[in-house]
Amino acid sequence: MFKVKPDRASEFLFKDAFGDVFILAWTTTPWTLPSNCALTVGPKLDYVRVKTFNPYTHEPNTVVLAKARLNAYFSEKGKDVSFEDYKKDGKSIPWTVDGEFYGHQLEGIRYEQLFSYAQPTGGDAFKVIGGDFVTTEDGTGVVHTAPSFGADDMRVARQHGIGTLTLVDLQGRFTPEMGEFAGKYVKNEYYPAGQAPEKSVDVELSIRLKEMGRAFKVEKYEHNYPHCWRTDKPILYYPLDSWFVRVTAKKDRLIALNKTINWKPESTGTGRFGNWLENLQDWNLSRSRYWGIPLPIWRTEDGDEELCIGSLKQLKEEIARAVKAGVMTADPYASFDPADMSDANYDRVDLHRPYADNIVLVSPGGKPMKRETDLIDVWFDSGAMPYAQWHYPFENEATFKETFPADFIAEGVDQTRGWFYTLHAIATLTQDSVAYKAVVSNGLVLDKVGQKMSKRLGNAVDPFKTLDAYGADAVRWYMISNASPWDNLKFDAEGITEVQRKFFRALFNTYNFFALYANIDGFDGNGEAALTESDRWILSRLNSVMKLADANYADYEPTVAARAIQDFVVEDLSNWYVRLNRRRFWKGELGADKNAAFQTLKRCLEVVAMLSAPIAPFFTDRLYRDLTASSVHLSNWPKHNEALIDAELEARTALAQKLTSLVLSIRKKEGHRVRQPLQQMMVPVTDATMRTRLEAIRELVLGEVNVKELVILDASESKLTKKIKPDFKKLGARMGKLMKSVAAAVNGFDQAQIAELETKGAMKLTVEGQEVEVLRDDVEISAETIPGLSVAADGPLTVALDITLNDALLQEGIARELVSRIQTLRKESGFEITDRVQLHILDNGDARFAQAIRTHAPYIVAETLAVTPEDQVLVSTLSPEGPGIHEVELDEVLRCALSLVRSAN
Repeated sequence: MFKVKPDRASEFLFKDAFGDVFILAWTTTPWTLPSNCALTVGPKLDYVRVKTFNPYTHEPNTVVLAKARLNAYFSEKGKDVSFEDYKKDGKSIPWTVDGEFYGHQLEGIRYEQLFSYAQPTGGDAFKVIGGDFVTTEDGTGVVHTAPSFGADDMRVARQHGIGTLTLVDLQGRFTPEMGEFAGKYVKNEYYPAGQAPEKSVDVELSIRLKEMGRAFKVEKYEHNYPHCWRTDKPILYYPLDSWFVRVTAKKDRLIALNKTINWKPESTGTGRFGNWLENLQDWNLSRSRYWGIPLPIWRTEDGDEELCIGSLKQLKEEIARAVKAGVMTADPYASFDPADMSDANYDRVDLHRPYADNIVLVSPGGKPMKRETDLIDVWFDSGAMPYAQWHYPFENEATFKETFPADFIAEGVDQTRGWFYTLHAIATLTQDSVAYKAVVSNGLVLDKVGQKMSKRLGNAVDPFKTLDAYGADAVRWYMISNASPWDNLKFDAEGITEVQRKFFRALFNTYNFFALYANIDGFDGNGEAALTESDRWILSRLNSVMKLADANYADYEPTVAARAIQDFVVEDLSNWYVRLNRRRFWKGELGADKNAAFQTLKRCLEVVAMLSAPIAPFFTDRLYRDLTASSVHLSNWPKHNEALIDAELEARTALAQKLTSLVLSIRKKEGHRVRQPLQQMMVPVTDATMRTRLEAIRELVLGEVNVKELVILDASESKLTKKIKPDFKKLGARMGKLMKSVAAAVNGFDQAQIAELETKGAMKLTVEGQEVEVLRDDVEISAETIPGLSVAADGPLTVALDITLNDALLQEGIARELVSRIQTLRKESGFEITDRVQLHILDNGDARFAQAIRTHAPYIVAETLAVTPEDQVLVSTLSPEGPGIHEVELDEVLRCALSLVRSAN
């Protein structure tokens, strides 16, 4: 209830009034009431003046509300009942209507501030205004208006010159001005678990209003309220200053130029894009982020003077003025030469936030000017592409004019309000031109045998059913990675399933792995980090993929980029990095090593999301939002860091991956599980570089393949021999009549010659007086298997694995298999990852089994998070009625029983 002030505007409300006059406004968010600055009515709605009593204080009141909402607040039983009969019990309250008027007649009426904790700033306050969004579907037909906490409220307040009053901070707590409410969260959900008060501030304020005689009806109200989809906590709308580009001033020109664009199909330009322009709003250019492209605007603290910097040259000049004025001590870009347009010169400066925030300029009036902290919307970057790619207008003016506007662009219709619009808007504003002459569609989709789809042939695929079945991102990724957009695509739905299984599942599982352990450790992205070689390798691979993907996207080769990204996610990130570093994420406390692992994996996931976004916008946006709480489509396009690319590190890790793959293939062939340790593997080297790389990856490979020892052999050593066999079909095509002589020469190669051909990929021979070149592809090279060893080869790389098992190896294998089964039981039993357990393993009478448990008890206890003393893990009996009894099968013969119980410790 807002108490009306008597003046000329409100005179008609006070004539023959019954007690004080109040305007009834309503809200579902009482915590916003202290920030009330206006009351909004519907100018064309009917309102009434009602004489009645306050239901809580029983004081006589005259209240104003929408006529259509009378029945929501007044019972028919009390209509026109004698006021003298009211028993002041809050029941059957008498009331009578004694005036009607339109909403616009209320505009300008002033009222007393409801809570006087602080005063609004930036305009008028505490008066009735008109708004076209007011309805009589619910409430009182009068909207409590707090510009700080609602888009409609802010819009209508600005239209009427109303100020703002923000009494809630960015953490969702009342500010110090709120007296006894200061520091309290406006939503109980914001409190840490178990610390929320019994009465929320909404309840406390409602009680206060009743006591003040300013509440007419307080009740619980169920309504839709926006909640964070990640935390399920209510969202707090908060006022933030933004910078806008007044594109509405050029709306007619934007529409006119759009009509000159050759849209394929035309309906996109005239419909979706045309409608967007017809309903154009000013462009919100700024974003509140920590890192990115800064707004080049410097302002004095009082806002009276400001400067927009248009170039590095101008910025250098202004910095020089600031240094001279004593505002800055030195020019941070002193080594930069504005006349030098080379990459090396521009590498000397970093204009991103937060670095640009350190620059303080001086105004013409001699005042310090600090940069506006906001960033430029990354979609501005996308629209600025035609100019930025040539560093125009600072250089390449002739080249720019030759290439602008673009002859065509090709993209999906989802870019209508993104890239299509920003290109068009910036070109119109800066060049009075279109940015592109045409939008070109992509190629045909054929059936899986290459025939054109048609209903007559019965080979047509319903695209909408396909999207419903597989999802738009999987369909798009399959189509882009399978064939270039301008090529006809042989469509096979099985390919989409393969994409879902390989790429999206790998990415999804990798994120889930990261999120699980990051949440457990409370990882916040900060803290000291000590990168390992594994971290540096994946970051090198990441930047190589970034470099490759960026180059191919720019070269209209999204297929190459998609395949590189997919290979990176599946082979490098998921199958290698995460698997190798799994222990770092769940072992020990959060420190420099674990921080490095978290930061590295998070960076990889973020960049993969950004690189993949042009093809899979929905999945990657969800992924990126989960990682950063912002949309991937508002992020800056990732640029590779050449300094992070280590070609040698990538080469030797690729060797480790290939070597690991060969050993695992041998294990599979010989029937040895990876958890079964083996004693030795041997690898012959082809050159010094390979030996150096093998030495560097020795421990890595041994750990991956679960082998105790790596023996590096010279290629000439006889322990491992290779056989060479000519490929007569290929040799015949290349050598003609010399084929038989060349084949004979190849058959005579010794081990050194075979190694040389493998290493160099080609060898020159003199045959029948002629010099010929034999290529690696002209022959087949294989390794000979010798007793006790199993051999595999891939090109010049050969590995021999000792497959002989002794008792010590078998016992360790048993321990590893047992740990694997226990980990599965933990998961199936619903244990948390951090839960400690009591573990007892029943002696099954197998001496080898018992010895394995005794010898490897420390390993078993550590891996399973057991608190059982090591000498008590193996027991002679288990209580049949005891909890957590499980039968475990370790292999085709070996079985045991064990007890697994969550520990209270």
